[in-house]
Amino acid sequence: MTLTLIILFTVGYTLITLEHPIKVNKTATALITGVVCWVVYAMMGPTAEEVGHHLGEHLSDIAEILFFLLGAMTVVELIDAHDGFTLITDRIASRNTRTLLWIISLLAFFMSALLDNLTTAIVMTSVLRKLVRNAEQRRIMAGMVIVAANAGGAWSPIGDVTTTMLWIGGQITTVRIISSLIVPSLVSLLVPLAILTMLYKPEEQAATLGISRPYVTPTARRERRTMLAIGLGGMLFVPIFKTVTHLPPYMGMMLVLGLIWVASELLHSDKDEAERQKFTAAYALSRIDASSVLFFLGILLAVSSLEATGVLRALAESLSQSVGNLDVIVLLIGLASAVVDNVPIVAAAMGMYDLATYPVDSKLWEFLAYCAGTGGSILVIGSAAGVAVMGMERLDFGWYLVRISWLALIGYVAGALTYLAQVAVFA
Repeated sequence: MTLTLIILFTVGYTLITLEHPIKVNKTATALITGVVCWVVYAMMGPTAEEVGHHLGEHLSDIAEILFFLLGAMTVVELIDAHDGFTLITDRIASRNTRTLLWIISLLAFFMSALLDNLTTAIVMTSVLRKLVRNAEQRRIMAGMVIVAANAGGAWSPIGDVTTTMLWIGGQITTVRIISSLIVPSLVSLLVPLAILTMLYKPEEQAATLGISRPYVTPTARRERRTMLAIGLGGMLFVPIFKTVTHLPPYMGMMLVLGLIWVASELLHSDKDEAERQKFTAAYALSRIDASSVLFFLGILLAVSSLEATGVLRALAESLSQSVGNLDVIVLLIGLASAVVDNVPIVAAAMGMYDLATYPVDSKLWEFLAYCAGTGGSILVIGSAAGVAVMGMERLDFGWYLVRISWLALIGYVAGALTYLAQVAVFA
């Protein structure tokens, strides 16, 4: 049974990575893989009651992650429907490419921690389209947006789905992960940013386009501010909610979604049905990336089947014997996340190492959050943010490899060394 599960998971995983060549959506492959793995476990494993018990336990943990993501994505869509993010992006103005590069990158870094790296990458790439005329300069900046968004998401419990998984799973706590990873994550951005700045020559700098901002009525401006304040304020409140109530994070996110939903209804109560439609939560729900949510469901089901059967624990023991050094193992996991999706890698690691051996806020979990979050920047296909920007700016895999990957790799290593040094000094 164990060998069958490993083969099925490997084949499914391979097909997921070959999504574009085989022209089969990775969500469909993930769902089939997840269900088939559990079917094999049910047919060849212990009693039906025991399999059902294992499935119920894992499904409870998976549902917490999915409901949290569903709520967060809907909140972001509601803010965007009201053009709330323009209150931030409209204040970006510079005709100096170097200055603009730093403003965009740092803004993406901190926005990613508040929202998530995928949403931030999309928002900042849209801003670049308005600001930068030169296509090559815009692609370079878009590449740095990927690096910045992934780095910013790594140190926040709501910034990257893998950090969120560790947070919801109880491996990390809010204050500790922020204080431990903000400096290494910032280093992983600042080092490549500084190198790229030095490579910019004055004659290569391109003037930015002046943005003509349409007139916004006082009412619309007030609506933008209200929705942005409730949305971002609510997301910042979720970790506090978890700390105070000890309830799962998705409960706090559902509360935020309910509040911003009510605010949206009240703000547009005097409009007719057609005019209100695009500002409703129902419309926002129709715009979220449901495919990504189902992908997480499928892949987490597949990984949980390996955990339930003891495959992941055996893998952890094998890695410990062959590699030995846990820091090296985590670094390799981060590099692997540049090639394959970091969600199943982190899910597998959570199953490989238990909280009894590695308690909450252990070095393992913090370093894993950093490596899995920032390692995806090394290749353009290594993160959801990278794939999104790749489509928006038509970034070629080879172009990114030559122009951005080596910078991201240097930043990844620099941030990792910073974290290890930080642990050595303050341990």
